[in-house]
Order: sequence, then structure tokens, then C-alpha cells
Amino acid sequence: MVVDAGLGQFGDLLFESALVIYVFAMILHAVEHALLRRTGAEEESAARVPVAAGATAGTAGMSGTSGTSGLSSEGAAAAADLEDTTEPPAPTRRPRSRAERFGRTGVSLTVLGFALHLAMLVVRGFAAQRVPWGNMYEFTAAISLVAVGAWLVVLRRRPELRRLGAFVLLPVIVLMFLAGTVLYTQTAPVVPALRSYWLAIHVSAAVIASGILLLAGVASVLYLLRRVHENDPSKLTWTSRLPAADVLDRVAYRATAIAFPIWTFAVITGAIWAEAAWGRYWGWDPKETTAFIAWIVYACYLHARSTAGWRGPRAAAVNVVGFAVMIFNLFFVNLVVTGLHSYAGVG
Repeated sequence: MVVDAGLGQFGDLLFESALVIYVFAMILHAVEHALLRRTGAEEESAARVPVAAGATAGTAGMSGTSGTSGLSSEGAAAAADLEDTTEPPAPTRRPRSRAERFGRTGVSLTVLGFALHLAMLVVRGFAAQRVPWGNMYEFTAAISLVAVGAWLVVLRRRPELRRLGAFVLLPVIVLMFLAGTVLYTQTAPVVPALRSYWLAIHVSAAVIASGILLLAGVASVLYLLRRVHENDPSKLTWTSRLPAADVLDRVAYRATAIAFPIWTFAVITGAIWAEAAWGRYWGWDPKETTAFIAWIVYACYLHARSTAGWRGPRAAAVNVVGFAVMIFNLFFVNLVVTGLHSYAGVG
């Protein structure tokens, strides 16, 4: 298998460019968050341009008196009919606040970074002539890409959640920084054990699920912090600029509900691949065990979230535990613990 080293270096340049753009986007979102002084509803109502009701009424009165005073009754009726068919004036568009301008620019940069990030993985795949998640560098980059993509989908459906941008991009930037420094690996073929079509099936499912669960974990952490402020307004005052706690809870729940079946598929296909590669479906390898623990935690979260007695902070705490298990699985199990899935030689 021939590796195109020059194309691989170009992919690394795209990765670094995407990381820099994400940093600038996070800064702009942080500025937006700092400029917010009130909740979203208060800000929107304050920024909306008021309509001069008196001027409208005065115009209507003039058109009904002086405008038709010199007309006959038939002419006045015709004038009234003409006014009825006139198009109503277009509503005045409210001016954008400084915070909104910063936030929208941050979203634009995030989209640009996502495009460069996606191009990096495509280029890396062509350079190595395989799927671009065969080592920890590529795997972490792919998870970060899915997390940003999931965030952009949320923004498409709920633009008012834009103020969460800095908090979503922060873990993505940390992961990408670690991937580009500690975990970096030059473009190369994968080890023989990974040369299987299951690499494209099993690992891609794990990547997609992990990226979406990263978004869910961030939402649950912010939910718990927001609840602290709602219970005691003197604490964590900066969280007053976040969306309401129930909105954050719904984002975390829906993201987890989408990711959980994909993670289940990843665990099942991993067992099938293990049987084909090692002659057994399950061997309680550290990676397998941690992945199964994460599956149990998220199953408990979904069950707790649908149970009235556990809905709220306790369910969110379970989701945060699941997020912590995923981070532990990504770094400690892959890089420290020795096992069949160990990537300790990467670096």
C-alpha cells in the first residue's frame, strides 16, 4: 500500500487551520456570552423596534377625514376600497445587537472550520488509502468533527442556542490540540489486525456516537450549573446568560437518545469483529469492558430521564458520569492500560 506523504502533510495543514479557526470562533462566542446581560427573552424584547401606534392611528385618521373630505360618497367608498386592497407595510426588522453580531460571526467561522476539518479527514483518507480513523490522532479528529457537525445541526434547528457555542467548542479544541500534539501520527498504513472492513463499520459507529455524546455531556454539565443559579441566584451568575435549564436538559436528552442506538451498534459490531479476529465475541478486554460500562450508564440515563422521580439533576448527573466514562475510555484505556485495543505505541 503506497502512502502519499505530501498529501498527508497537506491534511495536517488543514487540521491545524481548522483548529485555529475553531479557536477564533470560540473567542467570538465567548465575547457574545460576555456581552449578554439579560436572558434571551428579555434581550429580544428590548432589541425589538417599537411601532409608533399614535402615528399609525393619526395616518388612518387623516386618510379617513381630510383625505376624503372633498370627495362625494361614491368617491369616498372607492377610496376606502382602494385602501383595503393596499399591501400592509412590511414589519420593521429589529437591529442586531453587538452580541448577536459576534455570535453570528462565530457561527460562520465554525462552519468554515468544519469544512476544513472535513477536508482534512478526506485528504488523510486518500493519502493513506483507507478510512481516516485508523489511529488515535485520526480517531480523535473524527470525533471532534462529528461533535461540531452535531452542534451545527442543533443551531440549524434552534438558532437561539448559539450562546452555547463557546462551551461546545472548548472540549473540541482541547481534543484537537491533544490529537495534534500528544497523539499525532504521520500518515501510514494501519497494522494488519485493523485491515478489515469492520474498521469502516465498527469504528465509524463509535466515532459518530462519541461525537454526539460529547455534545450531550456538555449540555448536561451546563444544565447542572444552570440549576445551581436558578436555585440560588447569588451563585454562578454567569450561567444566567445560558438558556433555561429545561432547554439544556432537552438538548442533552435528545442527543443521547440519538447516540445511544449508534453506540449499541458499535458495541455489537465490535463483538462480531472480535470473533472474526480473535475467535471469541467477548473477552472482557479493558476496552470492551469500559465500552460496556458506558453503554450501561447511558441506558440508565435514558431510563432515569423517562422516570418522573429521577428526571432533572439526578438524571443529568448520570449523563455526566457516562460522559466521564467515555473520556476515560478514549484516553486512559487506549493509552495507559495494556490490552488488545491498546494504542500505547501511538505518539
